[in-house]
Amino acid sequence: VQVVESGGGLVQAGGSLRLSCGASGMIAAINEMAWYRRTPGNQRELVARVRDGGRTDYSSSVEGRCTISRDDAEKSVYLEISNMQLEDTGVYYCYAVLLVGRTWDAIWGLGTQVTVVS
Repeated sequence: VQVVESGGGLVQAGGSLRLSCGASGMIAAINEMAWYRRTPGNQRELVARVRDGGRTDYSSSVEGRCTISRDDAEKSVYLEISNMQLEDTGVYYCYAVLLVGRTWDAIWGLGTQVTVVS
């Protein structure tokens, strides 16, 4: 079972970012899916989370310019951030809580680098 991110790279300041993450393997169900990031000099932090049922949470640093969505049929989660700032530069990680067999497992992706340039 794994989750794999895609969509990182260079983004112009003021532009938009869209990241995708797909889960694969013998997954019986999906609970929470989320995006975290590690910005230079900081610990990994939550960017946005979408729970089973659709409730969402956003970091104050992105709230109002960020949308997280999920597609359970595709076992995927998406992140869109508009008006990207230099401080949004970092490694973005996908995180999912997945039912594998009879246990819920927390799975991390390897991360995708996002660099905002002026």
